[in-house]
Amino acid sequence: MKVLVVGAGPAGVTAAMHARALGAEVTLVEAKRTGGTSINSGPAPVRTLARAARLMRDARTWDRFGLHGTQPELDLAAALVSSGRVADYVRNQRQLGDFITANGIELIQETGAAAFQDLHSVQVADGRTFAGDVIIIAVGGHAGRPQMPGAELGLTYNDIGTLTEIPRSAAVIGGADTGAQIASILADFGTSVTIFEHGPRLAGQADHDVSATLGEAFIERGIALRLATAVEGLESNAAGIKAHYRSQGEPSELSVDAVFFAVGWPGNAESLNADGVGITTRRGYVEVGPDLRTNVPHVFAAGDVNGISMLVPSARHEGRIAAENAVLGTTRKFRHELVPTGSFTDPEYGGVGLTQAQAEEHYDCEVAISYYADMVRPVADGHPRGFCKLIVERQHRIILGAHVIGEYAAEVIQTVAACMAGNMRIEQVADLHPAFPTFTEAVSIAAQKIVRQLGIAPMAPGWGDAIPT
Repeated sequence: MKVLVVGAGPAGVTAAMHARALGAEVTLVEAKRTGGTSINSGPAPVRTLARAARLMRDARTWDRFGLHGTQPELDLAAALVSSGRVADYVRNQRQLGDFITANGIELIQETGAAAFQDLHSVQVADGRTFAGDVIIIAVGGHAGRPQMPGAELGLTYNDIGTLTEIPRSAAVIGGADTGAQIASILADFGTSVTIFEHGPRLAGQADHDVSATLGEAFIERGIALRLATAVEGLESNAAGIKAHYRSQGEPSELSVDAVFFAVGWPGNAESLNADGVGITTRRGYVEVGPDLRTNVPHVFAAGDVNGISMLVPSARHEGRIAAENAVLGTTRKFRHELVPTGSFTDPEYGGVGLTQAQAEEHYDCEVAISYYADMVRPVADGHPRGFCKLIVERQHRIILGAHVIGEYAAEVIQTVAACMAGNMRIEQVADLHPAFPTFTEAVSIAAQKIVRQLGIAPMAPGWGDAIPT
């Protein structure tokens, strides 16, 4: 069997490697460079910039630790070069392309966009055609741009790498994960930032308590929040760009040096001519069933292009599922219930499973929160803002969801995800012995609170419990 994989991001590379491991002949076609958005222009470089921003933040607290010296100044050009280190490392030192071909996969890179010629083949920009008995579409997505007057004046995270100087002031349109990250990085670099969010709260997909704490932290840092606000258009003016917006029915405007859009992530299906050959798409996404098959039985779609879960771990998981179903003819279904997420803002936040509001709609729940301020490591590090929330189903005592905000939140949440994947009951989690002093202690402390609240077993109160009266 010959498998054609279109797109060499996390979903495509995983699908190609797994299909080859299952014995298929595999061709992997990539429009740009292997690694996709996650390595070349998305999470990896943005996280590297976030590291530079975090170091700038930390430098402002040197005095607290008895350190004195000149505060660092941002060299934007050098910081942007540094943001490409991960991609360079993957390509040049880890030699991802060579690794793929060494495993017997035909890798074709930098072809330009591919388009379906028929249901078994695609053609690339230079006229070459590649075919397969089965096809796995993994062409990802792209930063969205709203339909509004002056939209061409706005930037996206893709444009950060083209900046020659940090704007003195900026508006970020969209207050979900990507918008919050852009705003946080710019603010640490010294930009005066305003976030415009159409919904009622920042990070609307996060747990309500995380969202509220993030908003409070941003306001304390000087980031202005315009919630329940719609930006209706942009125009150039002498100061840079004027954003016209409406809040509670009242029109207003704000002049800034730059505007960044963070308003969604449409799929790249439209460039594929998928509709033209009879593959069903909707708003740029390829529609699939629970086994990742499209309406055409031998064509699959994995990763961002199907619009199901825009996360790197989800893309890799879907790549494996699509490859297995494509090669073996099985109907294995994907599962995304336990995909931990993390956003590299300041403060960081992460989550896994259900939010408290979602859980309480369907389950009888017990909730406990452990606060960073009651732990040694956050206080020692000078970052006591934050918490870990656990949400447990009372009858079976399993964790339904967990949400963390504060330093290393994206790392702490992995511990809870592992406990959930192992179907551990809350008393088992409470009996874990994390290293001291660490941020991960927050998980066991919250679990111990729930054990006490449910009366499951005798357990001594912790520092974070109320003093008896």
